[in-house]
Amino acid sequence: MTISRTIRWVLLIAAVGLLGYFGWQQYHRTDQSTAASAQKTPRNPIRVTIAPVEKTDFPVYLTGLGTVQGFNTVLVRTRVDGQIDKVAFKEGQLVNAGDLLVEIDPRPYQATLDQAKAKKAQDEANLANANLDLQRYTKLGEFATRQQTDTQRSTVAQLTAQIAADEAAVFNAQTQLDYTQVKSPISGVVGLRQVDIGNIVNASNQTGIVTVAQIEPIAVIFTAPEEQLPDINGAQSGQPLKVIAITTDGKKPLAEGKLAVVNNQVDTTSGTIRLKAVFDNKDHALWPGQSVSTRLLVKTLKDATVVPDDAIQHSNDGLYAYVVNQKNEAELRKVKVSQSIDGRSVVDSGLSPGEQVITGGQFKVQPGTLVATAVASSDPAQSKVKQE
Repeated sequence: MTISRTIRWVLLIAAVGLLGYFGWQQYHRTDQSTAASAQKTPRNPIRVTIAPVEKTDFPVYLTGLGTVQGFNTVLVRTRVDGQIDKVAFKEGQLVNAGDLLVEIDPRPYQATLDQAKAKKAQDEANLANANLDLQRYTKLGEFATRQQTDTQRSTVAQLTAQIAADEAAVFNAQTQLDYTQVKSPISGVVGLRQVDIGNIVNASNQTGIVTVAQIEPIAVIFTAPEEQLPDINGAQSGQPLKVIAITTDGKKPLAEGKLAVVNNQVDTTSGTIRLKAVFDNKDHALWPGQSVSTRLLVKTLKDATVVPDDAIQHSNDGLYAYVVNQKNEAELRKVKVSQSIDGRSVVDSGLSPGEQVITGGQFKVQPGTLVATAVASSDPAQSKVKQE
């Protein structure tokens, strides 16, 4: 029994070993066949998008955030007391300097002017009579006492001075009457009205009647890092620097202007310098209080090596880009980037003008990967596929 059981185990082990050997042979043949087939079958190229490395002038901008301010802003207030009889403007209206805004009841001031004019006429009549008396005393000669002549001459001088005072009173009364017509001191846009017809306004009231903001031209106040101050002052000394105002989302340019003022001191709390740019704003694209993004053109790099931002990739070892070589294979290049704006980057090293860089499909590519290229275009429908 023991010998028979031992024989059975030996036969079972031999059978298992034989099956394993035949299985290994079959697998080895399949693996060799697959490898041979792979060597005979060409590699399938990976479709990618490419763009040329350009040599061009590259503008260097300082970007920031700014606030639009009226070039001049005036809070219009009355200079006399009285009741408002007329409002001559509409809210949001464009007005010119000297246009009537509000009219205050002029009757009390007209009466004061009439009184001043009447007083002047009365004193002029008295002066004329005093001059006649002086002429009489003078003609009498020795028959008139010296005291009489001197007294009459003094009376004439007093009345002359009184008329000068009357003229000043008339001028003051006329000025107060003119102040009943409140006019715009500048050209601009009027804001929301603070008073209505029938209200009593006072010269001491700090609220005012309406605000007028000049929007042609208009200003934008923005900041720049203090480290950029030497570059800004150096460039500004030659000619006013160009400033572009853009919507805060960075999608729509609004206006182009010039840098007008660099503030006379740096803000030590934030390490920034305040700047003021002026825009013609003929189309009223900028409005007081509006928030905008700003771009200050500091300099222009001549003959810079420029590529699309999409070509630049990030890794733990730094920045790199894929170049398509003459064999249509992807070649990895480490690059250094110094400037980047508007979807373009300046490459200081790693790429040369005229080379083709991959801007789309890099996640499928490795060094040495065969690629099929398509020229990058802003309109995908116009992309031209170049199978090489």
